[in-house]
Amino acid sequence: MDKAAGSLNATKLPLRFFLWLFAIMTIFPFAMLLLTSIKSQPDLLRGAFVLPEYPHFENYLRAWVDGHFNIYFWNSIIVVIPVVAISIVLGTISGFGFAFLSFPFRRALFVILTIGMMVPTEAFIIPLYYEMRYLGLVNTYAAVIVPQIAMSMPFATLFIASAMQQVPLEILEAAVLDGASRPRILMKVIIPIIMPAISTLALFLFIWTWNEFLIPLILVNDDAYRTLPLGMLFFQGRYTVNTPVLTAGAVIVISPLVVSYLVFQRKFIEGLTAGATK
Repeated sequence: MDKAAGSLNATKLPLRFFLWLFAIMTIFPFAMLLLTSIKSQPDLLRGAFVLPEYPHFENYLRAWVDGHFNIYFWNSIIVVIPVVAISIVLGTISGFGFAFLSFPFRRALFVILTIGMMVPTEAFIIPLYYEMRYLGLVNTYAAVIVPQIAMSMPFATLFIASAMQQVPLEILEAAVLDGASRPRILMKVIIPIIMPAISTLALFLFIWTWNEFLIPLILVNDDAYRTLPLGMLFFQGRYTVNTPVLTAGAVIVISPLVVSYLVFQRKFIEGLTAGATK
């Protein structure tokens, strides 16, 4: 028994080694980013791996105030919340239809949604700009929010429909026999079961919306409506030689993404592996 356990542990050693190596390779760039963000310019001249004499947290203050990151941060929040919330609600409703209902042109609509996932933003950004200008929405929050909801809908619909198809049919049949209506089945039966998948979808949409660059770049020229990724571009132009302040700005941009993933990590894994345990 002891020999078998010893041989099993020996076979796991190479796997553990590569896992630790991969973890170090993943964490190292973030560690260097954090280290650089609390340095001064003279500290950088002493070496990239040298610790500063004391942490220069004023770099974050300069990025937050002088770089207008306080405005860009809240703009990103204002954009992300409605995009994620509306996309999940509409994706859940449409996903329910594709998963369980029969309606005309169902297959054709499914193909259109699939194509919508494959079309890059660069392919329609010019006509989108002229359409938004015609509607008078350029340099508004709606110019950033509405297109991203439309871009998120195909993936949200197909993702939720796939998750709903993993729900055991016995549960749905029991709800139908009890006389539950379709809205009640969706709200009281299906959504609680697929909540890990919905959390995973929310995390995906949050990351994609937070990192969106091209749509705010083309449709927003007013600094009052710029989001963090776009603000980082203009901030870099003003602080090109001040690397610590630039890295402090980069930390501000990515920190909500890291925190969100750490908070929803368990739900994220459950959502990705839900279908494997059926």
